[in-house]
Amino acid sequence: MLEGKIRESISKANAKALRNDGYLIANIYAKGVENIHCAFKINDFIRTIKSKTTLVFPVKVGDKTLDVVIQEYQKDPVYGTILHIDLMIAQKGVLAKYKIPVKTKGTPVGLKNKGVLLLAKKRISVKAKAENLPNAYELDVSALDVGHSILVRDLPQNEAVQITENPANAVVSVVKAK
Repeated sequence: MLEGKIRESISKANAKALRNDGYLIANIYAKGVENIHCAFKINDFIRTIKSKTTLVFPVKVGDKTLDVVIQEYQKDPVYGTILHIDLMIAQKGVLAKYKIPVKTKGTPVGLKNKGVLLLAKKRISVKAKAENLPNAYELDVSALDVGHSILVRDLPQNEAVQITENPANAVVSVVKAK
């Protein structure tokens, strides 16, 4: 389980000192819950994220154990390192907005016809209860040829999960290489 420490001060100087010590700055929030300003060891955080099998994962901050979902993160534009992360508490029975990752499987036919696979949406916005969340939208792209796309309306539908994206938006496309 990922363990973090609560930040006493939320100043810029404190954040910079924590980053220099190898910590990742984080905020944990939810509707009706007071925000928790905390920090995690960056290597522990990355190891936990890579090994997790579900969208919701537990973290321990101070004396509390919380089930959280990654909502947003900020990366350094030059080095690509993660600077800050927003975690939302996944409250059971509460309808909330989440972002579900998109994963592709297979090799598109269009790659042989001088096409390039373009992942237009890496995460799909949905409104659901925490217990109904899918871990990811896994799309089979092996039938896509140049000029073909998978749209938001083509995603697997579930009555417990409402997709809030525009149904006409493309999620994955194969476009002609220039």
